[in-house]
Amino acid sequence: MQKLQGLYAIADADCIGTDKIISKTKEVLAAGVKVIQYRDKVNTRDHRYKNAAALRRLTNNYKCLLLINDDVQLAKSIDADGVHLGKNDASIKQARKQLGKNKIIGASCYAKFENARTAINASADYIAFGSFYPSATKPDAPRAKIELLTQAKQEFNIPICAIGGITPENATNLLTAGADMIAVISAVFNASSPKQAVQEYLLLM
Repeated sequence: MQKLQGLYAIADADCIGTDKIISKTKEVLAAGVKVIQYRDKVNTRDHRYKNAAALRRLTNNYKCLLLINDDVQLAKSIDADGVHLGKNDASIKQARKQLGKNKIIGASCYAKFENARTAINASADYIAFGSFYPSATKPDAPRAKIELLTQAKQEFNIPICAIGGITPENATNLLTAGADMIAVISAVFNASSPKQAVQEYLLLM
């Protein structure tokens, strides 16, 4: 299995457009991304399954991890590599029971260190902090302090993801502070050249 590190590209159906999600994901995979998350808050269950199954085939071809945002059942039905859970989703304990010990479970910890400790105690495989910078995807998200990454790196022994308005220009500070992964959505998928955008991030890692 690939390591949880480097560029973590989130294929968000609402942000990218349902009709472009497969083709755009293929572009970023071809550019070297090794971790993809499928996030879909807008389509029907049938449509989400169709997209997720197509992404599973693609990510298998490129030997890339595929995680599903929120939907544990969908992740299980397409044999995804795991799920990413937020505060309003299934609990980590429930997800672990459904998916088993070998699947990846990531947890959004937002801007609170205590959330990370709770997630790790519940068997999360990685934690995500953010938003570090203003984000068009989640404009109202609380701002996370960069010190969270350093504190988490010192205390925990699992991968740490940073998210929220991260560009190639401001990513280095987060990587230096302790982030193992940089999560991006529009900065890659909506770039004029997704391939070039991916390469700019990968040069930093």
